[in-house]
Amino acid sequence: MIWSSWSEFFSMGGYGVYVWGSYFVAFVCVIGEILLISKRRRTLINKYGQIYESNKETYSVPEDGSKLDKKTNEQEISDTRTNKNSNKEEISNETTS
Repeated sequence: MIWSSWSEFFSMGGYGVYVWGSYFVAFVCVIGEILLISKRRRTLINKYGQIYESNKETYSVPEDGSKLDKKTNEQEISDTRTNKNSNKEEISNETTS
């Protein structure tokens, strides 16, 4: 098509509303997707930062800086079980006394 003026170009032979409306909707969708992706990225960075901070507490760095040693969960579980068992013994001793 050959347009003799800009107004004919923007009117698109009477279909300008549909053509430019379609471009507008596509543009809004692309911008919206970019914004949503950036929001998801920030959320994931924050989430992984929190996970890193929580894992940082379970790792200890040796003084020589050679290797990270992970504290075992088994030790933590056994400590918890020991505490629970000692609490049960204290309660049973209190009730029988």
